[in-house]
This record gives sequence, C-alpha cells and structure tokens, in this order.
Amino acid sequence: MQKLFLFVLVLIGIWYVRRLLQRNAEKDAQQPAVRSEETRSEAICECRHCGVLVPESEGLVADGEFFCSSEHARAAGRKV
Repeated sequence: MQKLFLFVLVLIGIWYVRRLLQRNAEKDAQQPAVRSEETRSEAICECRHCGVLVPESEGLVADGEFFCSSEHARAAGRKV
C-alpha cells in the first residue's frame, strides 16, 4: 500500500512540474522577441585584395567588389 501511495505522489509531482513548464513556455511564446542594436547580426565580407574578413559596415564596395579599406581598393586598381 505504501508503494502505491508513493507511486501516486510521484505521478502527481510529474504532472505538476509538466504543467509549470507548459505555462512558462506559453508565456514566453506570447512575449515578442526584442532585438537591440547590439544583438543584430551583420554580414562579414572578405576583402578582394588581402582576404581579411571585415564587417560590411566597416568596408567599402568599389566596382561591385568588397574591400577592407580605400587603400586596398586603389591597390587593386579600383576607383574609390
């Protein structure tokens, strides 16, 4: 009889924990995801001259090719 009682208590505990987890998951799903400027990802591009990987906002595009600096664009014979 004790084993049966213990088994029922374990089942009630499992049911209660699953119910709490489900409520938390529903609450998280209802909240919209907020992305700040710091968490936004940015494209990384390779310099055509030296091959260095640079964030797209820090480099420049000359004649359709990406360069890490204006010096490398000029060295590759592109007009900046």
